[in-house]
Parts: sequence; C-alpha cells; structure tokens
Amino acid sequence: MSRFLVAYASKMGGTRGIAEVVGTELSAAGHEVAVADAGDVRDLTSFDSVVLGSAIYTGRWRSEAVRLLKRHAAALAERRVWLFQSGPCGDGQSREPVQPPANVIRLASRIGARPPVTFGGRLEPETATGWLARRMAAGPLGGDYRDWDEIRAWARAIAGERSARNSDTAELRHSGTQTQRN
Repeated sequence: MSRFLVAYASKMGGTRGIAEVVGTELSAAGHEVAVADAGDVRDLTSFDSVVLGSAIYTGRWRSEAVRLLKRHAAALAERRVWLFQSGPCGDGQSREPVQPPANVIRLASRIGARPPVTFGGRLEPETATGWLARRMAAGPLGGDYRDWDEIRAWARAIAGERSARNSDTAELRHSGTQTQRN
C-alpha cells in the first residue's frame, strides 16, 4: 500500500474538512495516511503519494499550498500527486467550472500532476472570518456546498489507482523488471 500525505490550506475549515474525508477514504482502502496543514509540511521523504488541496478565494489559492508546491517541487515530481480546490458557493455555483489559478496550473505541470479538481465550498456565518466573508455568509452565498458523495468517490478513485499501481509494481519487481514513476 501507499503512504499518503493529504495536505490542505484552509481559511475557515471547509477545505480541511474535505482533506479529512479524503484521508479517511484512503485509509479505509488500506493506505497509510497523514493529514496535515500545508503550512506545517517540512519533508516529503516518508510519503510516496500526495494529495494537496486549497481553498480558492478571488481566483487565488492559499499561500501555504502554493508555497508547498514551490518548495517541494523536486520531491513532488518524484511522487504521484493529486490536487483539489474548494470554494464555489451559492446555488448552482458548485457545478460551475472554476479555472485554477495560472500559477497553480504551471506548478502542476512542472511536477507532472493534473490540474486540480474543484469541489464546492463552505461559507457559514459561524466560521466566516473577516467583515466581507461574514457579510457574504449571511447572504445567498452562505451555506455548505461540498458534495460529500463526489468527494468520497474522488478519494476512492485515487485509492484504487494507487492500489492498482502498487500491484503492478510488485508484480514487475517479482519478475525482475524495473519500474518507472507513473
């Protein structure tokens, strides 16, 4: 099985909640998982797979997530990496495509990861920080727009992909064939 780091950059806890559910699904599939705030990640050597998520506000990822992508680019390029972003709020907004920031697309390409998937966000008065966020949370954008079934299915797909890859690697090692990073 794989050893996963599920890192997140969250302002009001919504993205952290997604990361925790992803971690739970990966763990249930038999993988070892550590869930951590992206700002606390110092080393990736004990992980062979990474899931990184960020809240997206005004078209930008949280600085902690971007910093992790930049600082650990060489290590990430040697691992399987999946990215997600969360943030669209309001009825129908969670189904609208959200373009990832250009710097995140460039960094994803540099490390060999696909662009991030987008999940709906959460903006609630009790967790909103700052005048603008509290005001928005009290209006039509307020609510929890995370689709837990979609998030769990995405995490299970990652788990299945890694499990299949690990099986292929073990089989190739057994036959004496060298493997390459996928």
